[in-house]
Amino acid sequence: MAATTDFCEETIESAQKTNKTVMSFSLSRDALLKPLQLVAGAVERRQTMAILSNIFLSVRGNKLSLTATDLELELSSHVELEGASEEGNITVSARKFLDICRTLPADAIIKLEMKNDRAILSTQKSKFTLSTLPAEEFPKVEEGKGQVTFSVSQKTLKNVLASTHFSIAQQDMRYYLNGMLFELREDELRLIATDGHRLSLGSIDRLKLKKGNNAQVIVPRKGIVELMRLLNDNDDMIEFVIGANHIYATTTEFKFISKLIEGKFPDYARVIPKKGDKVVEIEREILKQAFTRVAILSNEKYRGIRLFLSENILRISANNPEQEEAEEDLAIEYNGGELEIGFNVNYLIDVCQAIQSSTIKLVFADSNSSLLVEEDQELGSFTYVVMPMRL
Repeated sequence: MAATTDFCEETIESAQKTNKTVMSFSLSRDALLKPLQLVAGAVERRQTMAILSNIFLSVRGNKLSLTATDLELELSSHVELEGASEEGNITVSARKFLDICRTLPADAIIKLEMKNDRAILSTQKSKFTLSTLPAEEFPKVEEGKGQVTFSVSQKTLKNVLASTHFSIAQQDMRYYLNGMLFELREDELRLIATDGHRLSLGSIDRLKLKKGNNAQVIVPRKGIVELMRLLNDNDDMIEFVIGANHIYATTTEFKFISKLIEGKFPDYARVIPKKGDKVVEIEREILKQAFTRVAILSNEKYRGIRLFLSENILRISANNPEQEEAEEDLAIEYNGGELEIGFNVNYLIDVCQAIQSSTIKLVFADSNSSLLVEEDQELGSFTYVVMPMRL
């Protein structure tokens, strides 16, 4: 009988140890949702490793840190805890955790604790039990040291990225085109994107770089898209460190780490036209609308249109294999030589959308040369180059 009693006591003691809470915290739904949404962008729906579908949660002191990664990009954020907590680390499904938090009432207080390798998420009226994966298996990028550092206002960087990123190639065999070049020289940051058919260049000056802080690195497309999503429209600063294989960016709200693309970016300066003498200035919105209308009857595959320049007239035309045609004349002030040239209309519309001023200046050289568009804004200077098409 004594042996039976000892066995029972041992079982109860073991169960109590198993049920011990490893990590716990309480937080309002609104306070948790913002940092959760910030980092969730790094999670891909299709992953080669199950753990990459999870978010890493860590409680240290009165701070909750959240981290997500796809091995190419890592995003992390943190939030101050409002109540009692137990330190520890867990990982839970990013999609399920985010969906639950989104659908809870705005005034809900969320309590999360880990028991028996399960994450128990509860509010006053709801309870969810989520599976977990071991926190020690979660891959994290090691903190790298970089010699090149710079900072820029979030508003300025967001504006320049939004005005240039559309020229980044998508899944090009020339892998170095599937990202944006960050070029630092003297006190200027240049952001350059090209897919081989067009080029966008935005520059930010007066950065006050340390002497010798010149660098050229290529940041992948996904990193650029995530940065645009994360940045605020204010003058708060974002601090960058360029390492050997990664670029690190930090604000008061998040930390961003992206792998760099290896390879040599094309010599972009060589493709910027220097000798254009046929200049057309026109209201930007009128030109964009004309491109949009004529494009309706362009070849759906190649999207080609023709521009005809003659005295005080810009004619835009398109046709397609169904023998349909579109033509529109725009009045301009122009007395240079006649010119006929073809372009992919989508590229021209993208430039019109990127330009912020009410007028746009188009600079041509001849029918075989690229179109040049330049604009100076308060938040940066921009150059756009579009190569011609043979139609």
